[in-house]
Amino acid sequence: MEPSAYHHGNLRRVMLDAALQAIGESGPTGWSLRELARRAGVSHTAPAHHFGDKTGLLTAVAAEGFDLFAAALEAAGGDFLEVGVAYVRFAVLHRSHFQVMFRPELYRPADPAVAPARARAAAVLSTGGRALSPDPARDRLTTVAAWSMAHGFADLWLSGALADAAEIDPEAYARDLITVAFGHLHHSKA
Repeated sequence: MEPSAYHHGNLRRVMLDAALQAIGESGPTGWSLRELARRAGVSHTAPAHHFGDKTGLLTAVAAEGFDLFAAALEAAGGDFLEVGVAYVRFAVLHRSHFQVMFRPELYRPADPAVAPARARAAAVLSTGGRALSPDPARDRLTTVAAWSMAHGFADLWLSGALADAAEIDPEAYARDLITVAFGHLHHSKA
């Protein structure tokens, strides 16, 4: 990137993209703002103008991630099977966001840019959990079980913990997993 990127008003996006790339290469903590500024071709103090510190930048990554995530889950509609598949698809396509979003110790979860998108995603998961639950008293338990399955599979697949991960279509496998676990409920529509 050219040093002029800051002057064109692109610094925020440039720094987010540099952070996403660095997270993909070395995880959410294996880099510094100074390194990202160097990659972006801006002064080492420029990122502080938009983000303040590394936690601020990770908060922006989480906010963007939750916004994209909520939109992906909402687009799946009321069918919890498709919501689960959308969950896994998001993790695969937005791996760097995913690595930050579910580690609230890395960012500011109450930040006004994070909280609403996080709540939107949670609402889709809760609605799906209620649709899957055979007993209203167990809606929360069912929601957490379904969420755990989708998240756990996504994490296992992304980390390479599944020996045959390279041979698996993660979306098709997620669909099969959800059907095995919740098929008796006919993945009802909310």
